[in-house]
Amino acid sequence: MTIEKIFTPQDDAFYAVITHAAGPQGALPLTPQMLMESPSGNLFGMTQNAGMGWDANKLTGKEVLIIGTQGGIRAGDGRPVALGYHTGHWEIGMQMQAAAKEITRNGGIPFAAFVSDPCDGRSQGTHGMFDSLPYRNDAAIVFRRLIRSLPTRRAVIGVATCDKGLPATMIALASMHNLPTILVPGGATLPPTVGEDAGKVQTIGARFANHELSLQEAAELGCRACASPGGGCQFLGTAGTSQVVAEALGLALPHSALAPSGQAVWLEIARQSARAVSELDNRGITTRDILTDKAIENAMVLHAAFGGSTNLLLHIPAIAHAAGCTIPDVAHWTRINRKIPRLVSVLPNGPDYHPTVRAFLAGGVPEVMLHLRDLGLLHEDVMTVTGQTVGENLDWWENSERRARFRQCLREQDGVDPDDVILPPERARAKGLTSTVCFPTGNIAPEGSVIKATAIDPSVVGDDGVYRHTGRARVFVSEAQAIKAIKQEAIRQGDIMVVIGGGPSGTGMEETYQLTSALKHISWGKTVSLITDARFSGVSTGACFGHVSPEALAGGPIGKLRDNDIIEIGVDRLTLTGSVNFIGTAEQPLTPEEGARVLAARQLHPDLGAHAFLPDDTRLWAALQSVSGGTWKGCIYDTDKIIEVINAGKKALGL
Repeated sequence: MTIEKIFTPQDDAFYAVITHAAGPQGALPLTPQMLMESPSGNLFGMTQNAGMGWDANKLTGKEVLIIGTQGGIRAGDGRPVALGYHTGHWEIGMQMQAAAKEITRNGGIPFAAFVSDPCDGRSQGTHGMFDSLPYRNDAAIVFRRLIRSLPTRRAVIGVATCDKGLPATMIALASMHNLPTILVPGGATLPPTVGEDAGKVQTIGARFANHELSLQEAAELGCRACASPGGGCQFLGTAGTSQVVAEALGLALPHSALAPSGQAVWLEIARQSARAVSELDNRGITTRDILTDKAIENAMVLHAAFGGSTNLLLHIPAIAHAAGCTIPDVAHWTRINRKIPRLVSVLPNGPDYHPTVRAFLAGGVPEVMLHLRDLGLLHEDVMTVTGQTVGENLDWWENSERRARFRQCLREQDGVDPDDVILPPERARAKGLTSTVCFPTGNIAPEGSVIKATAIDPSVVGDDGVYRHTGRARVFVSEAQAIKAIKQEAIRQGDIMVVIGGGPSGTGMEETYQLTSALKHISWGKTVSLITDARFSGVSTGACFGHVSPEALAGGPIGKLRDNDIIEIGVDRLTLTGSVNFIGTAEQPLTPEEGARVLAARQLHPDLGAHAFLPDDTRLWAALQSVSGGTWKGCIYDTDKIIEVINAGKKALGL
């Protein structure tokens, strides 16, 4: 292209530059006291507000900051001018606008700031995944800086939807101990009337490669999976689970998680949230009053009852850390999951694969809480953003018109009994719903691993509730190698796939949903187990063991496995106990104890290494979270610990 094609000829209007203007009319509502005592920044802020067009006579209202993860540029009719990264942040500007108008209607002054978020689905199997989990910490930092950079704000509203943006927003709000804050969940997209959900549709490549889908079928299914333009995916993945957790924490209004994006109830939740946070300010109720150890435990309880994403094992501890609460450890997670029944039957866990909009209509979080309250499993006395306790909220919900009419809507619209989506405990037991998360250990994972035990295909689980698998290892040093093997039909039924180098130091702890989804939706996949030091998408199911610790690049035994090693797996879905052990080879069987000694003497896999395209930003994140307690502490930044390590290093190096 030539410079003439860039700088095309212009008419006279192009050159008619104005060099001064009259400025806004009116006067700032200043007082002598303000001029004498207010910081210059506060005064100049009023000047800026008038300059942006706010009525100068209305500049003394309560200032409320709305932070959101909006992405893309929408025309007035909703069509894209520039695409966002995902449906989850595409429509939430409408919620932010609804909240802002409500603030204005009540005499306040709304401000808005944005930190858009990536899409884990879009980055699956790409180098973009190396930024996924580290983004969460970065975004939380930027959100916190934006909140602090508006010193005159009286309250903060967060609006977010998806896998990393929503946890980042919650972490940022949790850090605002002395401010009233509230979270508006950005809702869910609708499933297609005829088609596949956004989780299953991500397997069209693997199914085509295995001759289980035609080109035409793949093209049509892929086109229609996101049946409405906004909202998080239709399953209870990390996005949906994070919305549930926000409400369970008391940080979001009752019955606000999983609302259908773009619809009237979804917009009204934003208006209701604006009213609620203003009332919190009037009553002097701050985030510190809401986010307590009991609130964190309620979130863990609801996570278990819904059968939520294993990624929340990274996010809830980070929220607890930001709030100054006790960080839950593996023992705490295990204790919760052993006593809390799973009551929700939705995608991806089943046994009936309802989309999350049905969970919303069936009553959502408060409906599940009613059952848990009857079982004595909730802390009812914790404060919430309604200004009332969980128990008081549930008293309202139980007899509310909202509950009755939405549950009736589900019956009429879809012909579904709400109690088949959110099941009473007795019905859940009869349907075989089992508890959520298990933490297997063994000589491959001496510091632990994670599996969503409830999502192992029941057909490969014994009558005693135990999943058993002994098979040969197929070891891969990258997810790309592993998915290539699946597509080239190089994996045999009964194999145990081992993907190493996927932890924080190797890839930023990438998700491996390409693999887990393929194994779920290819006909023979349920006979294959997966073990990795990476993590999983919230929609992952199957016999998939992630978060294996220590990670391979930290010298963990998983990094010493070789092709054709024999691995023995056992997971009891009822007692939530499990093990993953190397037991020698076909020619030389070993006990787990003998296997541990052999692994200790082995060298790491010769091809193991950090990914060649791992960004420096992610390498820094990996180092900072490692000295802060690593994945079991939620990949947080413990500032005091980081400074301690840096100072010790400087001293050792004589700096």
